[in-house]
Amino acid sequence: MLWFFVNVFVFQNRWNASSASKVFFLKLFGAKIGKNVVLKPNINIKYPWKLSIGDNSWIGEKVWIDNLGTVSIGKNVCLSQGAMLLCGNHNYKKESFDLMVGDITLENGVWIGAHSIVSPNVTCFSHSILTVNSVATSNLEAYTIYQGTPAKAIRKRVIE
Repeated sequence: MLWFFVNVFVFQNRWNASSASKVFFLKLFGAKIGKNVVLKPNINIKYPWKLSIGDNSWIGEKVWIDNLGTVSIGKNVCLSQGAMLLCGNHNYKKESFDLMVGDITLENGVWIGAHSIVSPNVTCFSHSILTVNSVATSNLEAYTIYQGTPAKAIRKRVIE
């Protein structure tokens, strides 16, 4: 219950620009946070004790990490504005509409574009990119750029 209030007043507060205070609270509630992590204003994190973020990663404004399952974010990862990491889904085949939970892994160097969605049980392998307004419903191959809904590979990523 305490996390709910911290999340609302510290993380979802668009006036709080301090990454340091957010890192402090995430660690206090069990998250594993690397060095030089930037946490922009107005972000929402469901359960910090199920979150790890590697060094030099960037979490943009209005990012929603709905981590009913474990979310592992590597080093040098960028989650752009309004991106969503969704670890839960519902089984529409059952009348009870059961909740299904899956983990999400973003390996080193991944970039999730603005307003994009990563679904449960997805791994975005090293240096893959999910472009703006795209939805990853399956794993993204390393050094590959994906686009669309559902996301499809459109070309290789070349780092110079």
